[in-house]
Amino acid sequence: MKERKPLRSEMGWSTTDSITVRGYNLPKDLLGKIDLGGMAFLEMTGRMPNPREAEVFNALLVTLVEHGMTPQAIAARLISICSPEAMQAAVAAGLCGVGSVFAGGSEQIARVLQGALDGKDANADLTAMAAEIVEDHARRKAPVPGIGHPLHKPIDPRTPVLFGIAEKNGFRGRYVALLELIAAAAEKRFNRTLPINATGAIGALLSELGFPWRVCRGVAIIGRAIGLVGHVAEEMRNPIAYEIYERAEQEVATNATAKP
Repeated sequence: MKERKPLRSEMGWSTTDSITVRGYNLPKDLLGKIDLGGMAFLEMTGRMPNPREAEVFNALLVTLVEHGMTPQAIAARLISICSPEAMQAAVAAGLCGVGSVFAGGSEQIARVLQGALDGKDANADLTAMAAEIVEDHARRKAPVPGIGHPLHKPIDPRTPVLFGIAEKNGFRGRYVALLELIAAAAEKRFNRTLPINATGAIGALLSELGFPWRVCRGVAIIGRAIGLVGHVAEEMRNPIAYEIYERAEQEVATNATAKP
């Protein structure tokens, strides 16, 4: 008979008189002593952030909360009018859209940066590395993640602020430097303005903080969940989802091609 693997987790457990989360007593050590960003950092890494890490990580989370009337927000609002008794369904619908186009791109650029730099010594030629990354994407006709924005040109206003916070706290390192060189190489290669967008900055800074690329999208999910709850709450106060639905239905019917 196959020996069963013991089931264990370091995340949390409870007894009749205590609640332990990541090794800390929840009521005594965490409640009132750690903010939401710090708690997220603890859950994901197993340790408390130091003050420098906390400032950078919280800035990343705040950046990710709200992006206006995105498809994710519209989806959440539409589902909220279908099942008003289940806010979780509306938020879940919106979170399904945290992908490569909206909010989830930090995972892609973090993967590129970490794949290029991890294991490389401090003297690695970052300029040559950036040029090869851009050429590789050009050969595959794949967009270079982390750069370019349909609205914010020539600068994404969030990026310099995030990099400034990171620099102040000692986290503007090789991942940021490589991303800046990638953006410069891509602008030269494609002859167009391609600023580092907020998602790119977040991917680089999560790499600086030591997060593996596979969990970077999870940070986007944390931030965006807050924003989607806000959209559903606003939908309760000021409904617009029915207007979106009815106008779409009417315009599709009006513009439909008549059968011969």
